[in-house]
Formats: sequence, structure tokens, C-alpha cells
Amino acid sequence: MSVDAREWVWEYSSSRGTARLVLLSIADRASDEQCVAWASVASLVQRTRASRTAVRDALVALAASGDLETLEDLQGPQRANVYRLPRAAAWLAKVGKATQEDPQAYVEPLTESDPVPEVDVQRLRRHGIWSRRGTEFGPSGRNPAGSESGPSRRDPTHRRGGIRPPHGTESGPQNRSEPKVNRRYSSGGTAVTTAEAWQVDPASLAWARQHGHLDRLGEDGLRAADAKWRTHRSGHRPRPAAAWAADWRSWVAREHSPERPRLRALPGGEAAPAGRMTRAEAHTAALLAALGEPTPTGTEA
Repeated sequence: MSVDAREWVWEYSSSRGTARLVLLSIADRASDEQCVAWASVASLVQRTRASRTAVRDALVALAASGDLETLEDLQGPQRANVYRLPRAAAWLAKVGKATQEDPQAYVEPLTESDPVPEVDVQRLRRHGIWSRRGTEFGPSGRNPAGSESGPSRRDPTHRRGGIRPPHGTESGPQNRSEPKVNRRYSSGGTAVTTAEAWQVDPASLAWARQHGHLDRLGEDGLRAADAKWRTHRSGHRPRPAAAWAADWRSWVAREHSPERPRLRALPGGEAAPAGRMTRAEAHTAALLAALGEPTPTGTEA
């Protein structure tokens, strides 16, 4: 549904400049026709290549224009703000109702009288979005104080007094990301670690669900992709957790679905000679051997 939300921005939003980029970035994360998505200022800064001040000004301008609203009662992973494109949601609801019987029906342009559907919070939970008041299963057991516009309140001094250096809050977007309990393995942390020691953070898992990679690969396929990534990155020097998180997401996005037909690896599309593995099979066998798994053909790599 992010495609429909983005299409609405391109076709109907009057936003311009940085505000338009910010709106497109949020629309790109919309999970369904409700046009709701979570995002941190740090991620919007990274995506739009704009300054933090410009992004915040854009959010204020979009809220004033009615193209964007902040759902104060909801929060995403790491207490990120949750946004909605109300006009896009109203437009998609109008289109869905008009084309229910006739897919080719003409839909009149959106008017002020067209209602904006209520948000179904239960459906949003699968995308990592919960109520700030929450339930025992939600992330609201953590301190929900503050918002993305004031990250310093989410990182109170008394929790890390004497541990976190006082510098760096303006040195880069990563330093302003939301805190986690284990700072070393946090995607927003600055401490370096190895690929083998890095743990997949909740934000990366939510990203995999939101962008359809979990549905595409399945849980077993995602675990296999993670194992292959760690094998390939085992010899790399330590890097910040945020860098590993970005690299891991890039790897998962390129990973083929297990149901994808195997491609012929020899030049000209010729199949491998009988009794010999193709280069792709040999590469797969080497990876499985590194993971301690049997090769698909039963041959030791």
C-alpha cells in the first residue's frame, strides 16, 4: 500500500521542497490503506539528506497543511513517532468504496466532506506500532516520555549519567536515535562490534516485515540470509552497530526467495555437465559447509 500512498503524494499533495521529500519518505513506509507509518527524525534526515532543522520544519509545515498528522497516542519501535497521511487515507477509502462493484468506475476528486477512516490499532501491531498507553504486550512498559521532536527527554541523564559522553548530540543523526537497553548492540549506538556479535535489532525486524521481506523469504529464509550475511562479514573489521544494521538490511533486500527457480550459471545458459556442480552450486555448497549444513546434492563441498 505504500505505492498508493506515494502515488497520492505525487498526484495530489501541494507540498514542495524538503516537505515533499519528507512526506514521500513517510508514505513509502505506509503499510496499508490506513496510510500510517512510523519514522524517526534521524531516519528522515538520512533519507532526505536534509538537515535536522529542515526536517522538523517540514513536519510542522505538513501538519499545518493537513497532509500529515502525528498520532500522539501511538508509537513505533524505539518509541519512534507515528504519522498518518489523512487525506491519502480518505482518498483510498473513497476509491475502494467506489470501485467495489465496478473497478473501472470514475472517482470524484476528494472533498472536505469526505471522511477520514478511523485508525485500526490492532492491524498496526503487526507493523510494530502500539498504543503509548499500551497493553502488557506493547512496548509502553518503557518510558514513553518525549517525542521525536525532543529526543533528549527520551534519553534522561540519570539513566546514563557518567557513562555516556556528553558530546556528539549534533555530530550525526545516529547519536539522536532512540536508546535501547543494550547500547553495544543497538542500531543507534556508536560502539563498534563485529558482524558475528551484532544482534538483529527490533527496528531491522520491523523493517523486514514492513517491506515484505519476511513474507517473501519466510522465517527460515530470513534466518538463512542472516547466516549467509554473517559468514560473508566474518572477516570484516568491527564497525558501529548502525553500520551493520544498514548492511544487513541491504543484504536481506537482495536475497532471493527460496521459491525462485535456480538460474543456470554457465555462459550461454548451458546446464552444467553431468556429475559437476555449477559455479552457483559450488558457491552454495561452500556456504552450507561453513554453516555446518549438508549440501543440496549430498556432495561434500
